[in-house]
Amino acid sequence: MAMRPAQDFGPDVDLDALPLRERKKFQTGMRIFRTAVALFTERGFDQVSVAEIAAAAEVSKMTVFNYFPTKEDLVMGPMEQHLDEPAQAVRDRAPGTSAVTALREQFLAALERFDPAAGLNDDRIVLDVVRLIHRTPALTARATHGFDRLAHAALSAELLAQDPAHDELTARVATAQLLAVRVALIAANHRRMLAGERAADALPAVLEEARRAFALLEHGLGDYCTRAA
Repeated sequence: MAMRPAQDFGPDVDLDALPLRERKKFQTGMRIFRTAVALFTERGFDQVSVAEIAAAAEVSKMTVFNYFPTKEDLVMGPMEQHLDEPAQAVRDRAPGTSAVTALREQFLAALERFDPAAGLNDDRIVLDVVRLIHRTPALTARATHGFDRLAHAALSAELLAQDPAHDELTARVATAQLLAVRVALIAANHRRMLAGERAADALPAVLEEARRAFALLEHGLGDYCTRAA
């Protein structure tokens, strides 16, 4: 989920480039999403029905389900469209670029454009979604399950496909480490935003933290935290 004009409902979309019918469809989806998040934030996820969301968004209940097959999708659907991004960064990297470098550069670029997928965005609706996920067990479970199942599977498959040795163990370990770095950085960014920091003010420090984190991954922990004799 991102927050340039149409980005809170799926990936980057240039509305002006869309045919009128597709533009209206996209805008309807955005309205449903925004309405749902506002109602969930005001009253709680479990206290709002899909019928109430449909009424507030001035669409039918069937229309809501056409855009979002489940109630959880009203919050998680746009976010889950980003789960393939680490795999895509590996897939699209230039020749001679390591997987670590590809994911680092993709993540740094996401931070610099304040992409909510990197956790550094202080837009109200983005923070409302983050709070909803933290406060709602069903959404927390969905986020964890989706990340573990989809993001890990996609990245592991991409690494394995591009590894000349086709080493499954290395692909699994690399996937776990690469995604763990992203999770740690995103969680830290969420904490900053929820504590009231401005994204623009936090950007220099956040970029430096990301570079340090990926450097640790690239060079290994070595003798880090060796117990003194």
